[in-house]
Amino acid sequence: MVKYNLIKCLISFILVTAAISCNSDDEYYEAADFVKVPKTDAHFHYLTPETQYMEFAESLNFRLLNPIWEGEVPIDTQLAISTIIKQKHPLSYRFFTSFPTNNISDENFADSAIDYIRMAMNKGATGVKIWKNIGMVIRMTDSSFLMADGPVLAPLFKYLSANKIPVIGHLGEPKDCWLPLDQMTDRGDSLYYAGNPWYHMYFHPEVPSYEKQIEAMEKLLENNPGLDYTGAHLASIEWSIDELAELLDRFPGMKVDLAARISHLQSQSDDDREHVRNFFIKYQDRIVYGTDSEVHDVPGKNPSELKEGLRRGWQNHWNYLATDTCRGHAGLRLPRKVIDKIYYLNTNKYYNK
Repeated sequence: MVKYNLIKCLISFILVTAAISCNSDDEYYEAADFVKVPKTDAHFHYLTPETQYMEFAESLNFRLLNPIWEGEVPIDTQLAISTIIKQKHPLSYRFFTSFPTNNISDENFADSAIDYIRMAMNKGATGVKIWKNIGMVIRMTDSSFLMADGPVLAPLFKYLSANKIPVIGHLGEPKDCWLPLDQMTDRGDSLYYAGNPWYHMYFHPEVPSYEKQIEAMEKLLENNPGLDYTGAHLASIEWSIDELAELLDRFPGMKVDLAARISHLQSQSDDDREHVRNFFIKYQDRIVYGTDSEVHDVPGKNPSELKEGLRRGWQNHWNYLATDTCRGHAGLRLPRKVIDKIYYLNTNKYYNK
């Protein structure tokens, strides 16, 4: 009897171990799963009416979300392009609108901004994007900078919150932007600001500091607790997942996207992989994948080269987040359920409208 029980226990142990092993294998994706798995790039600037890039994204199982911004390309132009792309790709393309600020000093500015948002929503927008010109560029009649938490924008954010309209906010810039080149923590940042000194805030002390930018974002969230807010570019707190975790804990309704900041995460995971991995697992419902990639018409530019660059970047990010290795970095190898949320499920509501 003892021998029989021993054999029975041994068989049970083998079966349980096999089941655990099988479940462990099923719990993770591999590099080869990249094309098979539904994905969303939720921060992708689509600046051409050409649909070939949308078709390319779909061939890799990607949906795209374009946050229109008040930058070099006029908002109206971006809105017209997005309307065309969404009509042709209704299942895999969405866009967030922005609003003009050229009349910021007018008494009826908030009303006109709300009217513009309503018009864009009627054309298919599913949210609103605010950009870093708020806090870093736009000045009021007294020469003070327009800040996100200022009274001029208060009625607008009240409207967005009351109507449950999602907001993507690019407020501030990487902390490196305010540092000397030799003190920057990210090589990509130092190369960028060395080549674009007019964007390097270290040389522009008249612009509100990094701390002021973050403070304005925090006050905006305090003043609008019901606002559906996603902090673009890791909410400009890319330099420390501990600081970012504190912000997410303070504002439990807030999300962040990864756009153009994965290199900062890789630097931190090179120092402590498990710490960064645990951050992703803890906040898996509040992290959204995005790249800040851009497609537009450039004379002489080969579309095939642009597509290959997109594919390579997307694959590298997948390898870092879903597998063990990624071109010189230890991959995070996040569980399937976490990958599915970050890449797809956390953005589903934008596509179901």
